[in-house]
Amino acid sequence: MKQNILKLGYLLLGLLLVLVIHLSYLQVIKGSDLAANSYNRRLQEREDQVRRGSIYDAGGIALAKTNFNGGKGRRVYPGGKDTPHLIGYISSKYGRAGLESVYDSYLLGMEGADQVRNFINKLLGREQKGGDMTLTIDFTLQRQAMELLGGRRGAVVLMDTRTGALRVMASSPGYNPNQLEEIWPRLVQMEDSPLLNRAIQGAYPPGSAFKVVTAAGVLATSPGYAAGTFNCPGFLMVDGYKLTDMSAHGEVDLRKALAVSCNTTFAQLGLKLGPDGFYRTFKAFGLDQDPAVGVPVRPGTLAAPGKMISTELASSSIGQGELLVSPLHMALVAAAIANQGIIMRPYLVESVRDSAGETVHQAVYRPWLTATTANISGTIKAGMIDAVRYGTAQAAAFSGAQVAGKTGSAQNPHGRTHAWFIGFAPAEQARLAVAVVLENAGSGGAVAAPIAGKLLAAAIAKGY
Repeated sequence: MKQNILKLGYLLLGLLLVLVIHLSYLQVIKGSDLAANSYNRRLQEREDQVRRGSIYDAGGIALAKTNFNGGKGRRVYPGGKDTPHLIGYISSKYGRAGLESVYDSYLLGMEGADQVRNFINKLLGREQKGGDMTLTIDFTLQRQAMELLGGRRGAVVLMDTRTGALRVMASSPGYNPNQLEEIWPRLVQMEDSPLLNRAIQGAYPPGSAFKVVTAAGVLATSPGYAAGTFNCPGFLMVDGYKLTDMSAHGEVDLRKALAVSCNTTFAQLGLKLGPDGFYRTFKAFGLDQDPAVGVPVRPGTLAAPGKMISTELASSSIGQGELLVSPLHMALVAAAIANQGIIMRPYLVESVRDSAGETVHQAVYRPWLTATTANISGTIKAGMIDAVRYGTAQAAAFSGAQVAGKTGSAQNPHGRTHAWFIGFAPAEQARLAVAVVLENAGSGGAVAAPIAGKLLAAAIAKGY
């Protein structure tokens, strides 16, 4: 009898130990994730008790704020259809997304001194408040980018090459978050996927815009190719597969090959670079990473080196094959060439202040990656300048500053080519890098380049 009681005691003790370990895991390891989960009902309860902080653009324009009527708060988004993918939303029925979700604890006063301050305010029956955020985004430029996209499926990213500050992160089509409850059933069924943030979650073959990366890789291993010449008969045979070109370019050097976007040259260079070298270059530009800008970013993908046969390598070298990247990643590629091979860490949040106005977070500019060397980036920059002067990217030019750019027209199995442009300005002392993609829109030179040129001109005119 005593032995049975002892066994039962051990069993109960074991179960208690398992319970303690599980609860400790939930509290210590998963606590922050569960607290920040967009479907956590406690967040909604706190929402009803706290004056949620506002979100502002770089110039102080409110992009999210709470209006009170009869003691009840309602979250409103003055940016409307121009910023929903970036700012996100709050819904008692559909959870929360974007920066509203990621920075929930700051906006609801659950961090630092605000946590203590609001506990005291609650005890004393006083209003509880959250902190405010200031972004790097320029709403005027953001709105212009959305107007230039014109409701077509696509995205635009504009960033400061010197600091990493993101000035535009536009995804189209947009939707009005102020009407989320009413339009949600339609949003989730629309073929255009308006809830998708194409700027950071879109996965696209980059087409010829990726030749910039291929050039950097081959020059790192074989510097002599910078002065070499290549023969382009208008096609290249790779293990029985015919890779076609836009035309027979004849004898071209690397600079001209970039300017006229010669498929034959860059497929040859990719084959010389080899699968391991190509993959190493992909990683050097950070294309396989989420750069932690403040909201989740889809890392780029490509075939593993061990599975990259010659035809796949040749296709990937001109931005096709299994290669998929986001517009943000391609903006970082342009920024690397603009900034002598160095990519500054991109970021969206300039500062966060608590309810008392004290700064609890301030952005710090710092390098993220060294993608290539100053010499190599200089060689590629020259080809990108020529692409705008006389090559495929002439539509990106505007008066007052020289633009350097690279177009892309990426084939895909779902219709017309995706139109791409990446570039920077002013070319010699670049301050701004841009990436534009429009789905199934045709030629990058005809469709994406003009959008980039207009946006760069507007940003430079504003003093960026």
